[in-house]
Amino acid sequence: MLSSIRKYRELTIPLTDEVIRSLSAGDSVSLSGVIYTARDAAHKRMVEMLERGEDIPFDSEGCVIYYAGPSPTRPGAVIGSIGPTTSARMDAYSPLLIRRGLKIMIGKGVRNDAVKRALAGHCGLYMVSIGGAAALISRSVKSASVIAFPDLGTEAIRRLEVENFRAIIAIDSHGHDIYERNSYCI
Repeated sequence: MLSSIRKYRELTIPLTDEVIRSLSAGDSVSLSGVIYTARDAAHKRMVEMLERGEDIPFDSEGCVIYYAGPSPTRPGAVIGSIGPTTSARMDAYSPLLIRRGLKIMIGKGVRNDAVKRALAGHCGLYMVSIGGAAALISRSVKSASVIAFPDLGTEAIRRLEVENFRAIIAIDSHGHDIYERNSYCI
């Protein structure tokens, strides 16, 4: 994937468009602030709500969604292991959410052209997290609460407060993608 990390930045969510534009595919970041978890079942419900003219369970303007569903929480822990899931499963839903204010998505794997165009057109970012490091990632979560769709179990939407959540910019707001062969950063 990457031959080397371009630069490292510590960032506090929410990010301004100026900060988002300053980030490049291949940059390593550490995020602190509020992020929401949502996987495919929650995305489907949110898009259906928007199509009916309803609000989704959180303010999407400038938000960050992490494609993850945590494992059960051990006694005394804030959350269980919480690794990224395959982002392509959200591709059908992401452009609408991006148009409605979603700024950053975190997951793993490639995204389709519609998502890339939406990110470039609305000053957004797609970040990847390290698959297989779910237990390590859970250490970045300082608080967690289910805010919507509890019937979905691990796929319920959660509000997480994170500190030093590590990720790599996979697709920047200019359309550069670390997964493309001709990209300048592979």
